[in-house]
Amino acid sequence: MRMSEGVEWALHTCLNLSWAPPGEAVTAGRLAAFYDLPAAYLNKQLQALARAGVLTSASGPRGGFRLAREPGRITLMDIVAAIEGGEDAFRCEQLAGKGPGGRDDVDYRATCFISREMRQAELAWRRHLASRTLADIRAAVERSFPETPESTRNGFANARA
Repeated sequence: MRMSEGVEWALHTCLNLSWAPPGEAVTAGRLAAFYDLPAAYLNKQLQALARAGVLTSASGPRGGFRLAREPGRITLMDIVAAIEGGEDAFRCEQLAGKGPGGRDDVDYRATCFISREMRQAELAWRRHLASRTLADIRAAVERSFPETPESTRNGFANARA
């Protein structure tokens, strides 16, 4: 399975927004400049996150993006689903029913052992991402790199947008 680069961008951007000064919105341009990302493409990811309720956006001179909820209430799955959508990664095309002995009256999505295994793997992956929050990642980063919150705020303040 391969996710779009927008997922990585969204995860890092949401983490960085968790360190923005309280009540302060950060423009898409500053968020893009932080990692030298294309602003127009990042803005599409930010809009998807806003539609999903992960971020809020405001226009105007003090506008930009901020987290819509506390980091402990935003799961990694919330972010991934906002960018990638909720469709299953594995799509059973009922191939087993097209081979010798296949029958038209059988739903192979439910009976095929390969389909079952793939669904179980995806469910485990989704459960793991749903069990991990932005606050979990933030705490791990801060333990390993305690200077990160301040350097992120400084990076936002000094970014050319």
